[in-house]
Amino acid sequence: MKEMLEIIIKNLVANPNQVEIIENKKENSINFGVRVADSDIGKVIGKQGRIAKAIRTVTKAIATKENKKVNIEFIEE
Repeated sequence: MKEMLEIIIKNLVANPNQVEIIENKKENSINFGVRVADSDIGKVIGKQGRIAKAIRTVTKAIATKENKKVNIEFIEE
């Protein structure tokens, strides 16, 4: 799941080498912290958070098949 999230985000940003995904697993949940370059944060979040919502929807659909819950947080520095 982390690899899929990384592929999606790296294709959205101008600086794919600065994409960092932090994964914290618990029993039935996975928390992802996504950090990108300051100039790319708007590209990942999108207008009114539409792109971020779409990314969360896709990952939650995959997590549902695995009976897990997913939370994605976009970290700004």
